[in-house]
Amino acid sequence: MSKPFVSLCPEITRSHALTLMNWLEDESVTCHLSDSRHVSRFIEQVIDRVQMPILTHVFNQGGRFFMAYDRHDMPVGFVRLVKTGVDCEIVLVIGDRDNWGRKLGASTLREGMKLAFFEMRADKLIAKIHPDNVRSLKAFLRCGFQLESETPTLASYALSSERYRWLLRENPEAEPAQIYITELDKARLLDLIALEHGPAVVELEHEIERAIVVDPRQVAGDVVTMNSRALLQLDDEEVEVALVYPEDASDSAGKLSVCSDIGTAILGYKEGDTIDWRISDRTRRICIEKVLYQPEATGDFHL
Repeated sequence: MSKPFVSLCPEITRSHALTLMNWLEDESVTCHLSDSRHVSRFIEQVIDRVQMPILTHVFNQGGRFFMAYDRHDMPVGFVRLVKTGVDCEIVLVIGDRDNWGRKLGASTLREGMKLAFFEMRADKLIAKIHPDNVRSLKAFLRCGFQLESETPTLASYALSSERYRWLLRENPEAEPAQIYITELDKARLLDLIALEHGPAVVELEHEIERAIVVDPRQVAGDVVTMNSRALLQLDDEEVEVALVYPEDASDSAGKLSVCSDIGTAILGYKEGDTIDWRISDRTRRICIEKVLYQPEATGDFHL
């Protein structure tokens, strides 16, 4: 069975606000949110006061707000990240009870962790959870959080950046599939990340951090490395692409930058792997049908 897929969307619309209002009217959803009345009243005021289709700037006051989507591009919940100093606090809600039990909470949490540590550069991520919120407790513990302090009404769980990065490398079962990267590609890509910005770079750093690093002479011939050519099934469309560094990218020639959505998505995967990846405003399914050329397989790389 495929693992649950969730993506976080930073753009918040009036339609999202109305969906949030519906979720927050359900007491089984709000019973564990300490500030549910305040949030519900805030959203209602926003809808009445701000006559705009996009409300992102309003929801991002004091923090970052994201809608969570499943693989069918349906909103299933939300994440709020609030940075205070070097630490960041996360609030996560799966809003529709019909989605409970699908393990979407842990998948949504992993996406929030990725943003907190790779985009917001938090040293520590904190979650404050009611002791009787069993579903949340299981999701946070499954993702590596540890108890930091507790009272009879609230427990504080935390995950450090160092532990998070260790778990990425040592707990590959939490991710869709293992990926591989050569030592040379990793070194050059880390230099690239230091200069680039944007959501795709956050994803790229995450993929590099969790990848299994191999010597160029030992990488399997069916793995997509830098400067590989591959045949992809992109939803119902078959396309041939080359994975290149940004300076060599060319849409007309089918040369995809590793910093592009699809470029980041395919790095390190092998023939037969299938990936769900949110590209622009929708989720796409990418299958690596065949690696047509790989420089490591031919010895065409530079030490």
